[in-house]
Amino acid sequence: MKTVFHKSETRGHANHGWLNSHHTFSFGGYQNPERIHFGALRVLNDDEVSEGKGFGTHPHDNMEIISIPLVGDLQHMDSMGNSTVIKEGDVQVMSAGTGIQHSEYNKNKDKPVKFLQIWVFPNQRDVTPRYDQISLREVEKRNSFYQILSPNKDDQGVWIHQDAWFHLGSFDMGTEDTYTLKKNQNGIYVFVLEGTVEINGQKLDKRDGYGIWDTEQFNFKSITNSKVLLMEVPMNF
Repeated sequence: MKTVFHKSETRGHANHGWLNSHHTFSFGGYQNPERIHFGALRVLNDDEVSEGKGFGTHPHDNMEIISIPLVGDLQHMDSMGNSTVIKEGDVQVMSAGTGIQHSEYNKNKDKPVKFLQIWVFPNQRDVTPRYDQISLREVEKRNSFYQILSPNKDDQGVWIHQDAWFHLGSFDMGTEDTYTLKKNQNGIYVFVLEGTVEINGQKLDKRDGYGIWDTEQFNFKSITNSKVLLMEVPMNF
């Protein structure tokens, strides 16, 4: 087993006033040659957007883009004609493919919105752009990881053009679980949203990240009440 440990305070940080963002991997003005990506996982941004503010229309291409709201409501508009709101308990995905334009704004004038924006390199270039979002309320369960993303259109959660699987889990203190990777050549990046957990003896606190590869599975224990995101991605692509 190989691992890499990223403490929360070692992330890149940019505070633009209306946007307070932490970057696990190189992004914008934060460039760290040792933290460009983890396998096919290119971006993991932990964003907070002020009341009524947001990202104006901007382009993307040939990237799988996943947004997971944590607090508040995020207004989305794009060049495919979508105008939607995503909120805590939802997950949104865009296959940028040949190119899209989109904007993201905090829908609320009285409270910030917090969300994760995640980019994954695709396994196909120049696909037709695509948008999807779902509510996780019907699939979420406590004290177990549940799938929110996969490569399969008919599987649980959203899907992307990559052999990747994402799982979320909310755990009570003392809960233990084991995660088995879907593919031998994949690695997994663990991101702690809340609480303190232990992965094969390694302690992780809130917003810590832990990459694991060259293994078939790992053991998980929730030291406190916790919420954790698992991102399984190809290490070579």
